[in-house]
Amino acid sequence: MNIHFIAIGGSAMHNLALALEHKGYNITGSDDVIFEPSKSRLEAKGLLPDSFGWFPEKIHNRLDAVILGMHAKPDNPELLKAQEMELKLYSYPEFLYEQSKYKTRVVIGGSHGKTTITSMILHVLDYHDIEVDYMVGAQLEGFDRMVHLTEENDFIILEGDEYLSSPIDRRPKFHLYQPNIALLSGIAWDHINVFPTFETYVEQFQIFVDGIVKGGSITYNEEDSELVKVVEATENTIRKFPYQTPEYSVEDGVTLLHTPEGEMPIEIFGKHNLNNLAGAKWICQQMGVDEADFYEAIASFKGASKRLEKIAESKNKVVYKDFAHSPSKVKATTHAVKEQYPERKLIACLELHTYSSLNAGFLEEYQGALDAADKAVVFYSPDAVKIKGLEEVTAKQIAKAFQRKDIEIYTNTQTFQDYLFGQNFDNTALLLMSSGNYGGLNFERIKEIFE
Repeated sequence: MNIHFIAIGGSAMHNLALALEHKGYNITGSDDVIFEPSKSRLEAKGLLPDSFGWFPEKIHNRLDAVILGMHAKPDNPELLKAQEMELKLYSYPEFLYEQSKYKTRVVIGGSHGKTTITSMILHVLDYHDIEVDYMVGAQLEGFDRMVHLTEENDFIILEGDEYLSSPIDRRPKFHLYQPNIALLSGIAWDHINVFPTFETYVEQFQIFVDGIVKGGSITYNEEDSELVKVVEATENTIRKFPYQTPEYSVEDGVTLLHTPEGEMPIEIFGKHNLNNLAGAKWICQQMGVDEADFYEAIASFKGASKRLEKIAESKNKVVYKDFAHSPSKVKATTHAVKEQYPERKLIACLELHTYSSLNAGFLEEYQGALDAADKAVVFYSPDAVKIKGLEEVTAKQIAKAFQRKDIEIYTNTQTFQDYLFGQNFDNTALLLMSSGNYGGLNFERIKEIFE
């Protein structure tokens, strides 16, 4: 098959391109800018465009399909030509469904935790040499790509994102997968640029549950009251499997999971991660992995990239980075690190980087999110606020939103770095939470300090 990608450089898009190239398809693509690591990974397989930009001449009648990425605009010249020629045009999730419509589709959704749960499931299956197709939102240790597609595998594991499918398809991605086996980890308002009210956001999860294949199943976190309401409201004829956080304890910085065979040390920590583990166990059991085999495999799971990822550690200090940006995830992650290291000073640094987090009307959702930290620090770039076309956010507004009088707020990268590198890190846990990079924080220097 001949497939062309419009906006091939995206994190998800380039991984799909690599997966289809590995499957034997002929791949071409375009983009106006491609960053690392996408650039090097595409180049290594001969898929990097010769020139950046949009070239309508790349669209021709020998193409079997054109896949449209979110980075493209509705008036993209390649898209307009593909529409004019009436070529088969797919969004990213539409094409994944097309590749998996004869498989058992396992879809992992929820406002937070979906990447970690998907990663846990894949780790367990890989440990036991169970071959499946997959799409996950983070690079996993021991996996070449974030997307893997075959003709022969019976199962496909899909991370179910609730964001939009493409510039011309405003449906959330996870509405298109039609799962046989589904999981929802929780509902916490996000993507307010698309879902301006909490009610419209919740509605997307109701549509997802109603769209599960009849006779399929929903595994859901029963500790989330909003999610319970959604699952109980559905009239879909599906099986329902609730899960909750398993019992665990922390001793000398090690988390012990309580299992039927006794206490078992695990690499991950924090209540939200243990909750994720319980959901992953239910899904693995539905895929034929028994409880004992699940525990044996999960003991060696170290976490998904950028999800409570340990950067460096020495005798009495440790530093983690995490993708956390939504209020509920920030709160859970901060609490998890403090619970794991109760005797250490916790310095929690949060970068407000996303559209939602930089929105003045959304800020109040962060109340109490950094309360577990001994020192709370917030960094944001006024330039990022302008680029996103938002109203100016002030340090006073941020301080009021977090309801913490001693919070440190920085808007200048150098001033933030001066503060950070001026700290005494003895007997300290440093937590860096961001979907950005604090305007260019020197992570190598951080590693050197903590090693």
